Amino acid sequence: MASDAPSAAGHRERLRQRLLTAGGDGFHDYELLEYLLALAIPRQDTKPLAKRLIDEFGSLAALIAATPEELKRVDGLGDGAAAAIKFVEAVMLRALKTRALDRPVLSGWQALLDYLHASLAQRPTEQFRVIFLNNRNIMIRDEVMNDGTVNAAPVYPREIVKRALDLGAAAMVLVHNHPSGDPQPSRDDIQMTRAIIEAGRHLGLAVHDHVIIGASGHSSMRAAGLI
Repeated sequence: MASDAPSAAGHRERLRQRLLTAGGDGFHDYELLEYLLALAIPRQDTKPLAKRLIDEFGSLAALIAATPEELKRVDGLGDGAAAAIKFVEAVMLRALKTRALDRPVLSGWQALLDYLHASLAQRPTEQFRVIFLNNRNIMIRDEVMNDGTVNAAPVYPREIVKRALDLGAAAMVLVHNHPSGDPQPSRDDIQMTRAIIEAGRHLGLAVHDHVIIGASGHSSMRAAGLI
């Protein structure tokens, strides 16, 4: 390992200069990960580990979305490297969330979709979230209402409406993911959405949309004419 140190240092310096002068578009996914891992494991050639991680998780996106426990099950990846990967995810999501939700949601819809896809597309279980909005359609709270299983996340319309009233919300965007990858709404999804709309209608709460996120894309119940 010691004899490889000068060679590894030179390789990392070349990666660093490529990134600073040309940006990240010319890099393979494993090269970006390799450099990140090198910051956490400075005395090791991290290219083999980077390639193995991407092979094991299937993609860079799936790797970044993995839990710390899943990451640390990979031989050679300790707390420091797992934390580095999760810090990248946290920074990415914070930037996307700020871009999406510091403006009226309906005028920045694509930014919202980018944030939701980054947050939910790679989750192995369903999660149901509600973006609560004020009367100018600016986000009050992005809140997880339920974490579920691989194919269900139970939702209770009365609890969602009560939470909206507690927050002083005027409108909502409902969101959940399909771990199967197919974002098309099920019959239960449609019925549940209509129940939430009906529960909120009498209290002046609008449901702008129900967005379903999958690895292959997203669906909008509003755009599909389902609500």
